Amino acid sequence: MTNGTDFGFGTQIRKSPFFDATVKWGAKDFSVYNHMYIPRDFGDPEQNFWNLINDAILCDVAVERQVQIKGPDASKFVQMMTPRDLSTMKVGQCKYVILTNQYGGILNDPILLRVEENVYWFSLADSDVLFWAQGLAANLNYDVEISEPDVSPLQLQGPKSRDIMVEVFGDQVLDLKYYWFKKFNFKGMDLVISRTGWSSELGYEIFITNSSHGNDLYNTIMDIGFPMGLKPGHTSTIRRIEGGMLSYHADMTINTNPLELGMQKFIELDKDFNFIGKDALIDLNNKGLSRKQVGIIINDKPMKGPNTRFWDVIKNDVVIGKVTSAVYSPRLKLNIGIAMVKIEFSDIGEELKINNGNKILDSKIVEKPFYDPNKNITKS
Repeated sequence: MTNGTDFGFGTQIRKSPFFDATVKWGAKDFSVYNHMYIPRDFGDPEQNFWNLINDAILCDVAVERQVQIKGPDASKFVQMMTPRDLSTMKVGQCKYVILTNQYGGILNDPILLRVEENVYWFSLADSDVLFWAQGLAANLNYDVEISEPDVSPLQLQGPKSRDIMVEVFGDQVLDLKYYWFKKFNFKGMDLVISRTGWSSELGYEIFITNSSHGNDLYNTIMDIGFPMGLKPGHTSTIRRIEGGMLSYHADMTINTNPLELGMQKFIELDKDFNFIGKDALIDLNNKGLSRKQVGIIINDKPMKGPNTRFWDVIKNDVVIGKVTSAVYSPRLKLNIGIAMVKIEFSDIGEELKINNGNKILDSKIVEKPFYDPNKNITKS
């Protein structure tokens, strides 16, 4: 693929505002996420991992579409959508939130930004939350407007990201606290820059609010950052799994709930605000868990890439769960993974078998995250 203008499968799949720039800088392959192309290959996934943890990478994540909630009842509406208590959330703050349906199933796990007093953005994982929110607004008595604004993020992640961001945007970047954002004007472009990211590394997200400037922004950041060690890249499956970060449609779905995923700190069942799925989650909590998400080590030669299908987890010749994500970590020199298993087989140290479709492998449950469990790197 040499010409980004000609690439595609038709107009029904959108190109990001940064698409042509990513092709210029070496994007070789794409996936589809939220009805938009996302670069998934700049050569070698392992080298992309080393670039991320040793230097810095710039990722086109415009696929993380924003759902904007705007209006006098925006705060009440957003709180109704999530089990996390938002009562102290301030303008300029970000929060990781879970969105649940009436059964307690997870619809999405976005970052929520409070952009103005009565304006919020859900920065989405891969799912059609826009339709969910519009459906709720159409049937409930809230004074809100629901839309997808012209907002698209880049991620600049890695240990050199702070120095590069200062070189590009100035010293005011240093004022950004973890999970907070500020508005910037850069070369006539209105931006929102946050101290967030999907990498388990130090990093920033740069939200452009006019898609026509997307390629210019990407190229400018790369031109300035490249001599400082910045590389074009993509979100790293290796680092994601090392950090215990969950991927929607893989490790969490509408058929999983936050309790079995160990996300109790992001839900409030005892406070007096209501949210969709509260009764269901209280009931599930009272009944106790039947399964639990765990970290695993898989004993085998290094995997050549991440799993592309769910693998059976076996105990005493009986299937008791599935591996949802797995990859070889060249830093840890281990095949590591995330699995959902029956609760009675979820203790640390439990020995299990994995059927990867070709052979039966030995496995053991271990603590997750596998690296930097207290997120000291991310918060640095």
